[in-house]
Amino acid sequence: MKPKKELLRIVRTPEGIVELDPTGKRNGRGAYLCPNLICFQTAVKERRFRKAFGVDVEPEVFANLEGKISS
Repeated sequence: MKPKKELLRIVRTPEGIVELDPTGKRNGRGAYLCPNLICFQTAVKERRFRKAFGVDVEPEVFANLEGKISS
């Protein structure tokens, strides 16, 4: 397992918005992910974000997150 500082935090805010949390301090339910595209694609395929957040995440959100992770 990697140290927390090496991971990306994805957060679901109290308003229900799922986004990247670069500071790690945003309010809401968080999930940590290794910062590479393969980990992200595996998490999407295995529905890990749904399990972590308890809600379905829109495909547009995944596309946005994928763009930020790959850059």
